[in-house]
Amino acid sequence: MKFQMVHENYNVLNLEKSLQFYHEALGLVEKRRIAPEDGSFIIVYLGNETTDFELELTWLKDRERPYDLGDCEFHLAFTTPDFKSAHALHEKMGCICFENEQMGIYFIQDPDGYWLEVIPER
Repeated sequence: MKFQMVHENYNVLNLEKSLQFYHEALGLVEKRRIAPEDGSFIIVYLGNETTDFELELTWLKDRERPYDLGDCEFHLAFTTPDFKSAHALHEKMGCICFENEQMGIYFIQDPDGYWLEVIPER
């Protein structure tokens, strides 16, 4: 059997703030949206032209407190051909939360506390 990964879901407290972050920090854009008439939730799929893989952001109307992410021992990773410029952007945004210079990688943190790894293309 073969499987292909298609998306990863993150639940978010402020959808607009998250959409802005992912667009500015990683160039992700909205590909499609699911929003029932009762307004109880909104699901937005983000992506870019480099892959079919999508990030699914889920906003729940009745959610009032931040999500408990435990020890943040999980993350989504991104590669970039222009690591130096990406690092400069993320430094300017103030979203770098951990850097491992020896490994040549760093992590940024989204508005809800999710960690995203940034790796140079090798």
